[in-house]
Order: sequence, then structure tokens, then C-alpha cells
Amino acid sequence: MSVELNYRISGEGEPLIVLHGLFGSLDNLGGIARRLEDRWQIHALDLRNHGSSPHTEEMSYPAMAADVVAYMDARGLSQASILGHSMGGKVAMQVALSYPQRVRSVIAADIAPVGYEPRHDEILDGLNALDFARVKSRRDADRQLAEYVDTPGVRQFLLKNMERVPADEQSGGGPTFRWRLNLPVIDACYANIAAAPEGDGPFEGPVLFIKGGDSPYIQKQHQQTINTLFPAAELRIIEGTGHWLHAEKPDTFAALCRRFLER
Repeated sequence: MSVELNYRISGEGEPLIVLHGLFGSLDNLGGIARRLEDRWQIHALDLRNHGSSPHTEEMSYPAMAADVVAYMDARGLSQASILGHSMGGKVAMQVALSYPQRVRSVIAADIAPVGYEPRHDEILDGLNALDFARVKSRRDADRQLAEYVDTPGVRQFLLKNMERVPADEQSGGGPTFRWRLNLPVIDACYANIAAAPEGDGPFEGPVLFIKGGDSPYIQKQHQQTINTLFPAAELRIIEGTGHWLHAEKPDTFAALCRRFLER
């Protein structure tokens, strides 16, 4: 069953749905949205179990794709282009494979339509191990998380998911912070998130894959699968970037999106 996703709309023009990656929220691609909203109406969504969208027990690409289509139905969008990063890119591909008539074009940022080996074990261990009873500030949480996640920028990104417990929900002496995302379900369903989008395709519409030059997520061995599912796909590489290519070189990333979408 689909859920009603949290969203933010900006700009005017043809609709462009923007989808974040794992552990993210609709704010993650905000810089790209601001660079494109002069020409497109941006629909930035929190995917289920993330951000301010509902928590559910199911976490799969068909379910998340159904959420996106339900959002389109609610907003009266008969068709839209979809831009997704990482997990959001797989959701975009799933929408195209399952509902091809609803998708004008797809931009998949640094992700291929394949299954991946687990890459987030330390992050999940760190998030699960964080003891909110000992957290009085974001600095306290960062100190605990640093035992599992070395990179400060990654910790800063993850800690955006921490929120203060509303006063009317706090109990005497209980934690004052909690995770906003649905960590137990994300952890339990991680195999679904690492899996490939479902469906034999093909989606015949235009698809742009953008790869971070230093990222291992899109590899030469993935090309056959890409061509089978998305025969009109093209690949662009942003040199000197990793998996967070949209944040590392936002102007270059947005320019590639603009040229592709204007065609």
C-alpha cells in the first residue's frame, strides 16, 4: 500500500521529481533544485521511512515507486521527469520500469540498475549503537558515531536525521533526541535496498546516468544491464568526484541535467 510522501515544490515549468538517497531527505538535492527551478517545477520528496514521510514496515523498490506514482496522482501529474541519487536513482528506474507511461525521462546519479554487496554495515552499526540517553547535544552524538564512522562529513550528513523529542512525548529522565528515519525497518530491509530494481524492461525513454569519476558505483560490467533495461541510456562522467557528485560539483552536475532535460 502506498503512503503519502512529504514534499516540497518550488519553481515553475515542466515537473521534475527529485529523490534522495539512503539515510537522506528532500534537502539533500536542494542545491540542484535551486539551480533548475527557473525552468522546471521541482517536486522534492522524502521517500518512505526517511525525512518527514510516514514510517512503514515495507521497504522495497516496487513499494517506493508506488509511493511516487501516488504522489503524482495526488498532484495531478500525468507525466514527469525523475532525478534520483543513489537509492533514489533506483526508485526512479523502478518507476520507469513499472509505470513507463508516467515517466518522461530519468536521471540516475551514480547508481546502476544492479544489486550491490553491503556497503553500509559500519554506518548501520553506528546508528544502532548510538545511546540517546547519553546525548545532550549534536556534539555528543557525533562523538559516539565517530567510533564507527571516520569521515566527519559523513557523520554530519547522518546526524541530520537526529531530531529533538517533542516536549509532550518526553518522559522524565528519558532521551531528548531520537532518529527521524525508521532505522529498524531500514536495517531489516537493507537487502531490498541493495538489490536491483525489479522488472525486465525495457524503458524506451531517455535516461541519463551520471557517474562520479572516482566512485565505484557504476562500472563497465554494468553496461550490458543498463543497455538491456534502458536502451536509450547515455552516460556522463564528472571527473574528480565521488558518490556525492551533486554536492562536490553542483554547477557541473546541474548543467548536465539541464542539457539533458532540455532535449
